[in-house]
Amino acid sequence: MDFNIPEIKPETCKVLIISASDSFLAKSLITKLAGADIKAVFAHANIKEIDPYDEDMELAILFLSEEIEPGSETLVYLKDTVLDRDRGLILIGDAEQYEAVKKTLPDSAITEWFERPLDIDKLINKVTSYLDENTGEKRKKTVLIVDDDITYMRTVYEWLKGSYHIGMASNGVQAISYLTRNKADLVLLDYEMPIANGPQVLSMLRNDSETGQIPVMFLTGHGDKDSVLSVVGLSPVDYLLKTIDKDTLLKKLKDFFDKQGR
Repeated sequence: MDFNIPEIKPETCKVLIISASDSFLAKSLITKLAGADIKAVFAHANIKEIDPYDEDMELAILFLSEEIEPGSETLVYLKDTVLDRDRGLILIGDAEQYEAVKKTLPDSAITEWFERPLDIDKLINKVTSYLDENTGEKRKKTVLIVDDDITYMRTVYEWLKGSYHIGMASNGVQAISYLTRNKADLVLLDYEMPIANGPQVLSMLRNDSETGQIPVMFLTGHGDKDSVLSVVGLSPVDYLLKTIDKDTLLKKLKDFFDKQGR
């Protein structure tokens, strides 16, 4: 049967449909999504086929089967890319298959699960609403928190996770590694860290064409004028004391992004 599947380049793909086999339903879903003006492509459940679409796809739809075993390289890869890049992941399969893959995929990595037999219209509606709410201008901003104090970093994460996509790094090397794989709209950077402190990390970011324009706010336990003046040449957008409370921090970030949007 001819599905009339449009040929979509990886960089234009919004939805990646993944199945271990050449599933009739999986491939026909591409045509259904095209009818809703959503670009989708098909890939078999292996890293080699999925990876070319990793950077640009916004949502993955995985058809579960016995071939996709808990702990498999494919599931681990999907878990990492979904969590690291803030992608959506929809699972389709029976209850037993769903419970099995949850041994590898945490709840935070799963957008929704559809049990067979599949309600195709409900799935299309979910895909449409997800893309409407999580792409383009409506997409949540991504904030990277960089702090060697894990307890404080997790506190800030809890404060911000409802309003923003959050990345975390405990040192400068991890921060740079994160930013080579992910886009960030703002970095909250600890001023005082061992090995490479905040100003050193910011200097490295400013000297790289890929990260040079990312806005950075310093987080520090000190509010002395000399500390502020010492980094003004690196153009941080703000300088926040770690004693800041949740509501004040949220307002600071909202005001910043509102100003950026003008």
